Amino acid sequence: MFQSFDVTARPEQGPPRLAALRAELEKDGYDGFLVPRADAHQGEYVAPRDERLSWLTGFTGSAGFCAALRHSAGVFIDGRYRTQVKRQVADVYTPVPWPEVSLGEWLVQQLPEGGTIAYDPWLHASREIRELTARLEGTAIRLTESDNLLDRIWTDQPAPPMNPVTPHPEDFAGESAAAKIDRLAATLRGAGQSAAVITLPDSIMWLLNLRGSDIPRNPVAHGFAILHGDARVDLFMAAHKLRGISLPEQVTLHDPERLVPCVAALTGQVAVDEASLPQALANLLTGRMAPTGDPCALPKARKTKAEIAGSAAAHLRDGAAVVETLAWLDAQPAGSIREIDVVKTLEGFRAADPALRDISFETISGTGANGAIIHYRVTEESNATLEDRDLLVLDSGGQYLDGTTDITRTIAIGTPGQQEAEAFTRVLQGMIAMSRLRWPAGRSGRDIEAIGRLPLWMAGQDFNHGLGHGVGAYLSVHEGPQGLSRANPVPLETGMILSNEPGYYREGAFGIRIENLLVVEDAPALDTADPDRKMHAWRTLTFAPIDRRLVVPGMLSAGERDWLNSYHAEVFHKIAPRLSASASKWLEAACAPL
Repeated sequence: MFQSFDVTARPEQGPPRLAALRAELEKDGYDGFLVPRADAHQGEYVAPRDERLSWLTGFTGSAGFCAALRHSAGVFIDGRYRTQVKRQVADVYTPVPWPEVSLGEWLVQQLPEGGTIAYDPWLHASREIRELTARLEGTAIRLTESDNLLDRIWTDQPAPPMNPVTPHPEDFAGESAAAKIDRLAATLRGAGQSAAVITLPDSIMWLLNLRGSDIPRNPVAHGFAILHGDARVDLFMAAHKLRGISLPEQVTLHDPERLVPCVAALTGQVAVDEASLPQALANLLTGRMAPTGDPCALPKARKTKAEIAGSAAAHLRDGAAVVETLAWLDAQPAGSIREIDVVKTLEGFRAADPALRDISFETISGTGANGAIIHYRVTEESNATLEDRDLLVLDSGGQYLDGTTDITRTIAIGTPGQQEAEAFTRVLQGMIAMSRLRWPAGRSGRDIEAIGRLPLWMAGQDFNHGLGHGVGAYLSVHEGPQGLSRANPVPLETGMILSNEPGYYREGAFGIRIENLLVVEDAPALDTADPDRKMHAWRTLTFAPIDRRLVVPGMLSAGERDWLNSYHAEVFHKIAPRLSASASKWLEAACAPL
């Protein structure tokens, strides 16, 4: 299996490790040390070596950080992890709702007399440090760079990943690496920039048509790159990762230790993404940074025709694996199986596809109260039985050679309760509203994401995560810069792939989420449309049935009912030919019109 169910961190490990870190604070004369969930590349996902936050605190979420002071320690978590953190950290740590409470604000409260806060400049982005420094201006709190105090005490820290890199075929990419380099270099020249420093592994993989396996569930390799305006690329990566790989002639491979002197030697204006450039590199570029962002980000988000076709094909095969699993699940009596059984069954059906290379994230299989933990990870200890009247949140995806998938279905175990069915129907209404939406070109995720929340809002309900995130093409399942969130200002463009996943979570009781992936397209023409106004619309990529047992038909409008029936007809048409005879028969009933 790709997924394990081991317990990777325990609350009781936190207190002695915090005590050891505080001994290092005492030794160096610091009042605090910042421990992010980050590596030097500043991506969302990290290798086991960089799971410092989890090792110290027990919190295993994909975002957050700890401010460890001599007499207090805050674990900062966003809305996705408010329930999870309570289960995972000992009472020596205080969960802090972030970003509602900023790190600077919290430090001022905790250290009214001032103090010195140390941080590893390789693990914090330049924008983060700039904003924190500005917030602390006028106080007696001082930030200082340091070696990593936590690495001193983590005696069995894993080694850096050194896995081999593989080429990503141009047939899947839709454009050669050489063409990408030339295209992006021309953009730099047009902006008057001499070079760009690229730190995000998925950007480097996309630019050079490579894939790796240094980070679990993400087909990327660790490295850094400098793209020059004259279309040269300096790649900083361990040479043995690239054995047998033919790089474009514009690319020069360097030992990673050459990164610092090469960045320091850059002249002219250098494009950087302040959200992903580590402060250690920002120190080398004082007065020369052009904070225009990662030059790969938007081109990577605008999928080529080949990438969209590959993603669509991957979703059909993935949809068949999901349907086989749902059919199997429906045949199991309530009380007879557990969460891990579902994960293993689903992975088994996915693994039958020779194009599968990994799952795209740890499968979320949460029943009952576990379903209310938004990013729940089942372990041998938490493994709950699927009981009558429970809901099961099943959120999963695959990394295929031709695409990345991400799908969530909420399934009724036995007979659902009325409260659960009504909440499910509101979530479905939000999902349908976004799926049907047309919007003017140039609008961003923050302009339209409320559409998917409206049915819940009207009932006084909401959920603590974004409505949707960008998705890569056999790359990261969470991809920026696009997103459907109230904070995302990036205009949505043709070819971008995003998730549409409203949810509802009642702590201690149940969770609900429904998710499809969608691609942005030019909207079909309408007789009533303004002739000079360009509009966008979605095309659905994900095909698997939505549990009709959880739908309250009387709550749906005629248009919502028509959309669901039409979607289910398309699911059956596209997926049934790919199924076993028993699953095909099950699917026919699951897709029957309301």
